[in-house]
Parts: sequence; structure tokens; C-alpha cells
Amino acid sequence: MSKVRIHNMFVSIDGYSAGTEVTLEKPIGEASALFAGFDGRFIHGVGDIEAPITLDRALTTLWGQNIGAEIMGRRKFGPQSGPWTDDGWRGWWGEEPPFKTPVFVLTHYPREPIEFANGTVFHFVDASPEEAVRLAKDAAGGLDVRLGGGPSSVREFLAADLVDTMHVVTIPIILGRGTSPWTGLRGIQDRFEIDAVASKGGITHQFWNRKTAGAGERGSI
Repeated sequence: MSKVRIHNMFVSIDGYSAGTEVTLEKPIGEASALFAGFDGRFIHGVGDIEAPITLDRALTTLWGQNIGAEIMGRRKFGPQSGPWTDDGWRGWWGEEPPFKTPVFVLTHYPREPIEFANGTVFHFVDASPEEAVRLAKDAAGGLDVRLGGGPSSVREFLAADLVDTMHVVTIPIILGRGTSPWTGLRGIQDRFEIDAVASKGGITHQFWNRKTAGAGERGSI
């Protein structure tokens, strides 16, 4: 059965996943230090990459495995707010977005899709979390749906009890302020079985998997 998954969600030890403001110069606000050691070349697998295969890099490869569609918040797509303008913006990633699947961008201002040669198609939808999951699962063709963030979107889907698997990467830095995925989610850990492994430099990977039937599992949507 198709699952809703979160991968490579970086969180500071004081609980923040992004800054408070997104601009062209600061795509994740004041939280760039969270990603200082992230090697994005490994999101599609180890392949022919000429670099050591470390624990962090190996776990990064789970991002793309068995994924058929992505859901993201509008701020992950770009810094704009309000009605869309004809500014030529096609996302942070240039002409080769890494997704290679349908991507559903949550916005109160729907617009025509944007297509790329590598299979990425951005669809702009005004949808609730439940509606977005239905759309993404229909497009995923039986594969899983990745919830790409940012933290405000993650929080909404967790609050709606729609997340099956979550990979949280705790980075040993203190941001002091920012946007947290956990606000208002007291006790959410009781829905999941949680495993953890530490890598070098104090980084901790947590894997949250929904408890099986009889231990608090929700019904399928």
C-alpha cells in the first residue's frame, strides 16, 4: 500500500527546521547551517559518485527510493507570496529539478503546471492535506508519496495524522529561533515506533514508523 513518507528532515537540537523568513538569498531563512554537511548528490543513490559511502550518505539515498510523487509547501518552491506574477520563476532548482515525478505545490493561488524534460511536473493546488494526499497517490501509480516540507507543511500533515514514515536528522547546532515542525504536536511520538542511529559529528538519524494495527494505526484514506 502506498505510504506518505518524510525523508532527510533536518532539525536543530533546539527543534527548528527552517528560519523565520524565506528570501531569494536565503531559501531556508537563517537555518542554512543545518545543511552545511549535506551532500545532495546522494539523494538518487550511490551510483557512480566518486566519494566515500558514509552512514549519512547511505541514509540520504532513501529519499528517492520507491517515490512516485511529492507534496511540498509553497515556500519550498519559491520565496513569493500572494497571487503569482509573470516573473519567470520555475523553482529553486533551475531546469533540472531533482524530483523527476509529479510534485504538488500547496498554494491558495492555483496556476498552470510547469513541466521539465526530466519528468518533474509542478502542479499548483489549493487543497487540504487529505486532498493533497489523494491527488499525489493517484499520480504516484502505486508508489509512495514524499512529503517534502517545509516544516509548516510537515506540521499540518502530522496534525492530520497522514504520515506513515518519517526520517528526522538531528544536527548538533542551536539556531535560537526559526520554524519548528513540532509546534502543537505534543504526544505525537506515541503514534510511531522510533529507531535511532548516530553518525559522526553528533548527527542522529531517527526513523519514525507508524505503529501497526492494534497499536494505534489509523485507517487508510
